[in-house]
Amino acid sequence: MRIYVDNAATTKPDERVVNEMLLYYTEYFGNPSSIYAEGAEAKRAVETAREKVAKAIVAEPREIYFTGSGTEADNWAIRSIAKAYIGKGNHIITSSVEHHAVLHTCQELEKEGYRVTYLPVDEYGRVSLDELEKAIDDETILVSVMFANNEIGTIMPIKQIGEICRQHGVIFHTDAVQAIGMVPIDVNELNIDMLSMTAHKFHGPKGVGALYVRKGINLKPFITGGAQERGKRAATENVPAIVGMGKAIELATENIPDKQKKLSELRDYYIKRVLDTIPYSRLNGHPTERLAGNANISFQFIEGEGMLLRLDMKGISASSGSACTSGSLDPSHVLLAIGLKHEEAHGSLRVSFDESNTKEQADYIAESLKDIVELLRSMSPLYEDFVKGK
Repeated sequence: MRIYVDNAATTKPDERVVNEMLLYYTEYFGNPSSIYAEGAEAKRAVETAREKVAKAIVAEPREIYFTGSGTEADNWAIRSIAKAYIGKGNHIITSSVEHHAVLHTCQELEKEGYRVTYLPVDEYGRVSLDELEKAIDDETILVSVMFANNEIGTIMPIKQIGEICRQHGVIFHTDAVQAIGMVPIDVNELNIDMLSMTAHKFHGPKGVGALYVRKGINLKPFITGGAQERGKRAATENVPAIVGMGKAIELATENIPDKQKKLSELRDYYIKRVLDTIPYSRLNGHPTERLAGNANISFQFIEGEGMLLRLDMKGISASSGSACTSGSLDPSHVLLAIGLKHEEAHGSLRVSFDESNTKEQADYIAESLKDIVELLRSMSPLYEDFVKGK
């Protein structure tokens, strides 16, 4: 039996979500834009899902736009504001530890003449509020800072960032892909203007996400063609996936405090076991202001890929960082940003638990990891030189 602890990459769809989706592949298959009964039923299902997504973040249904992914939502938010508010300025502020959906979009905009400030982070991966405020100028039109980091789990001071943006009249977007279902979110209380999410991170289907846009913000269309999503995103709606997202977010947000308590206890138990039994290891990210299920640990003198392969052979599915860059040989930009050296960043392992994981599984992972690290270090010239004192 395998142990899956890569929930930050994707989650297993809940059976209740799948069952609800199936009806819209078979019985209720109509096009939501059609005026006959089958279309009306599909339209009703889409709007019900929109209400559920809105309720989960204390927004209004008309402020929710469905997308094909979290990446699309990030791209849409940033590019839309860049185009809509170019008359005010061309300056965008983000952080150095964002998901590449944000970083690469900002880098492309730089080629088009926009100015982008990439805020540094501290050793835990958090931006400085003082540095953010200093970076804002008369031409700043957007601040985009993620809610919680996908690699190290650090939660940003979102409410304070939002307050600063409000004071300066700047739109605040947050990539909340990792946070939905893990942290209570009230977009009004947290001063959030735009928020990205995707269903497959909270036991929903892949291929569907959403963008929250506070009413009054000038949102430019991202895909042109038909009049779907109130004329902002053309393309026939993926009704089964949207229905699945609505059900998944309803389930994911119904009892977040209990989920946080269970997962943080399991996470801390695992972290202590690993750090106590494996020397030359360190926890990455904030020790307390982090996602309840995330544990990212670096091990000196070894490569993360070797750990992953051997863990896989022991029936454990984990990650060395972002699944979106797993094919890259470059070390994680997040780990470099918090101050790790290249060789330290290469030896990281991210374990992300969900409610199906157990203490016994955490024990097995920790024990397996201890053996694997010892084996890999026995073959490492770096470790041999370290032991010899070179």
